[in-house]
Amino acid sequence: MKNTIKIFLLILTINITSVNAQYVIKGTNLLSAGIGIGSSFGSYTHSSSSPGISIIYEKGIWNVDGPGVISLGGYLGFKSYRYVRYGYTEKWNYTVLGFRGAYHYNGLQNEDSDFLKKLDLYGGLMLSFNYLRYSNNFPSGYDNRNDYNSGLGATLFVGGRYFVTDKFAIYTELGYGVSYLNIGGTLKF
Repeated sequence: MKNTIKIFLLILTINITSVNAQYVIKGTNLLSAGIGIGSSFGSYTHSSSSPGISIIYEKGIWNVDGPGVISLGGYLGFKSYRYVRYGYTEKWNYTVLGFRGAYHYNGLQNEDSDFLKKLDLYGGLMLSFNYLRYSNNFPSGYDNRNDYNSGLGATLFVGGRYFVTDKFAIYTELGYGVSYLNIGGTLKF
């Protein structure tokens, strides 16, 4: 097991330090993992909740007239919430599976600033299926007053990535998946 982890870290280090252009272009693959804060899921008192965890994949698909590229990809997010009161527990597990499209603005690549050359600004739309699994330990025959359903969703999002190396970026994104604000890391390959 230790050797497997060492090999994985070696491959990851080689990929992160490889030389490539900083910005997102047609054919670029991005894999992001993040932790979210703020959510409409689990807003009761006397509760506990997990942070929103998300994984995002994007691929640059179309160059756009002017400085930019359109990417398409997917989103997977998870958040759980637990409410305990009077010895009874209710639990909600939210899973969001989405299809995303984004516009990445590449107009900053011609600037003199090294900081701006390493910045990827983007915005887009996500269509999703929001799956909810609900459980409780109420006594049998208890009338559950709440109706919790899974459903479809749509959201706009905006974000930015700063490439620390040619293959690794830190990112922040504002929108709505399992959280309002996500922060994390991105691997470019």
